[in-house]
Amino acid sequence: MRSFLSTVLIVLVAVLTPLSALAVWADREIGDTDGYVTAMAPLASDRDVEDAVADRVTDEVMKEFATSDAADEVRSLVHDAVLSFAGTDAYRTAWNTVNQAAHTAVEKALTSYEGETASVDLAPVIEQLKAQLSKDGVPYAHEIPVGDATITVLDHDTLGSAREVFDTLQLAGVWLPLLTLLLMLSVLLVARHRLPELALSLAAGGLLLLLAVALARFLALNDLPLRVNRPAADAAFDALTATLRLTAWCLMTAGVLVAALVRRGRRRRAGARPAVGAGSGVEDSVPHTAS
Repeated sequence: MRSFLSTVLIVLVAVLTPLSALAVWADREIGDTDGYVTAMAPLASDRDVEDAVADRVTDEVMKEFATSDAADEVRSLVHDAVLSFAGTDAYRTAWNTVNQAAHTAVEKALTSYEGETASVDLAPVIEQLKAQLSKDGVPYAHEIPVGDATITVLDHDTLGSAREVFDTLQLAGVWLPLLTLLLMLSVLLVARHRLPELALSLAAGGLLLLLAVALARFLALNDLPLRVNRPAADAAFDALTATLRLTAWCLMTAGVLVAALVRRGRRRRAGARPAVGAGSGVEDSVPHTAS
C-alpha cells in the first residue's frame, strides 16, 4: 500500500512541478510591474528589438518628411541615430519607462477577452532621441514629431485558450508550489527510500516545463499578423520566459544529480557491509587435532 501511495505522490509531483513554476512566474513576474520591467530590461540591448524600434521610430519621423527632397538623407540619419542612441543609459531608462507603462496592457491581454493587444508606446524613446540629437546639433532634429509610435508585444488573437490557463495559474499564486512541496514531504515520510525516484520526478517536471514553454512559443508566434515584427516578438517572448527556462534546466540538473548521488551512496554502503559470517570466528572454534 505504501509503495502504491508513494508512486501516486511521485507522479503528482512530476505533474505539479511545472505548473507550480508557471504559477509563480505568472504571479511574481508577469503579474508584478517591477518583475515585468526586470524581465523586459535585457531587450534594451537586443539587436532585433533595437532594429524594430529604429524602424518604427524612423517610419514615424518620416511622416513629416515624406515630400521633402532630403527624405532619404533624413531616414538614414534618423535610423542610424536611433541605433546609436540604443546603447546609451538614457535609452535604457526610456525603455524601462515604456515597459512599465505597457505592463497593464500585457497583463490584460493575457487575462481578458476584450480584444486587447499589448503594445509598447515608443514616445518616451523618441522624446529622449529628439533631445539628444538636438543637443548634438543634428539637422532636422527639432522637427522630429513625438506622437503615437507603438510596437506590438502580444497579439490578442494568437493567445487562444492559453489565456484561460494563464489566468488560472496567476490565481493559484504560491498555493500550488506549497501543495507540491507538501506532496514531496509526504513521499519522504511514506517511503524515504524512494528519494531517487522523487528527485527524478522533479527532473521530469523540469522537462515538462521546458516542453510547455516551447509549445507556448510555437502557438503564440507561429501565425503572427504582418504588423508584428517577428524577430522582436521572438525576443520579447524569450525574455518573458527566460526565468521559466532557467528553472526547467535547474530542476532537470538538480533532480538527475541528486538521484545519481543517492544511488551511488547506497551502492557504496552496500559494498562496505561485511559478508555474512566474515570475522565470526567460526574457524577458530574448530578444535585442532594434536599431531
